Amino acid sequence: MIRRLTEADHEKVMELVLPKAAENLFIIGDIEAFGYDQDFQTLWGDFDHEGSLKGILLKYQQNYIPYAEDVEGVDAFGFAKIIGEDDHAEMVSGLEPILERVRPFLPWNSLHARKFYYAKCTDAENVPSDLDLVKQAKPADVDRIVELYGHIKEFNSMETAEQKRRNMEKGTARSFFIEKDGEIISAASTAAENTQSAMVVGVCTHPSHTKKGYGSMCVSKVCQVLLAEGKELCLFYDNPAAGSIYKRIGFKDIGFWTMYKRNRD
Repeated sequence: MIRRLTEADHEKVMELVLPKAAENLFIIGDIEAFGYDQDFQTLWGDFDHEGSLKGILLKYQQNYIPYAEDVEGVDAFGFAKIIGEDDHAEMVSGLEPILERVRPFLPWNSLHARKFYYAKCTDAENVPSDLDLVKQAKPADVDRIVELYGHIKEFNSMETAEQKRRNMEKGTARSFFIEKDGEIISAASTAAENTQSAMVVGVCTHPSHTKKGYGSMCVSKVCQVLLAEGKELCLFYDNPAAGSIYKRIGFKDIGFWTMYKRNRD
């Protein structure tokens, strides 16, 4: 049975999602930030006949994320029906197994699909300790970080300097960087930070300073700091060469993250 979730269901929700905090980064973060009673955010739960919560569907604005540990036992048709009845729905994303259960029931005529490797890091065993070159950014450093992004043609960040600064001040994002002669030459950031997990994003190095391990050092510093706080780290990647670098630090693949965007043409 699928029904709307409320604050009264919070304990059951956390019991389902916390064992995989990295996999459920967005669900945990949005619940912590906005709760269960917002115009732009709604959560539904799929319960068995004994009242146990089997699966969750999060709606955040026009985007949906389903999650279930037992993907074969969840009501995928029911989740797809909720999404399909929302004329404003634009995207469904999540771990590949649950997405592939929901997708066949979506009534959308055309979908644009993207798929990324999804990896997480839960211990610092492989994280190097000699990271003195790497500094943690303050809000005043944001403009220099965004300036670095502009030097990298394949780098596509939709986040403005003001948004980045605001997220840093709210505590949902952090950045770490290496500088030379007053210029930031490499950086890595977090996004969607919550009390349990965070995503690594914005890993980049100035074209004049590549092949020196700077990006790896910045990611390592992110891991060192956040793992010490008891958080799990996760990231998306679609380049196997980049994946091999992350794996040396301690990231392990946990599957694929799939996004289906609705085509309205």
